[in-house]
Amino acid sequence: MDWSLIAYFFGGVFLANGVPHFVAGISGHAFQTPFSKPPGKGYSSSYVNVIWGVFNFVVAYFLLLKPASFEIGNYCHFGVFLSGALLTALVLAKAFGDIHGGTNPPKP
Repeated sequence: MDWSLIAYFFGGVFLANGVPHFVAGISGHAFQTPFSKPPGKGYSSSYVNVIWGVFNFVVAYFLLLKPASFEIGNYCHFGVFLSGALLTALVLAKAFGDIHGGTNPPKP
């Protein structure tokens, strides 16, 4: 088994998870984190979200670039990375959408 492909998948997971936290944080918005009360449903400060987002980016960096040489032009590498990112993005869209009304938007 090629363990680097598993690392690339989880690199996509951490990269996708870091984006909403980082964007919410630098925009000055409170957002859910694992540190909120209740975890994942309550809100954490913008500072906590920036730190959590950057932490996720650092983990993604080490998962993508350290186990082997990730090649963005390699369809297998990119496909595994994209699968992790897309799966995580869809799960987060459902989880955060349930809280913010995005999964069932009001009719105009």
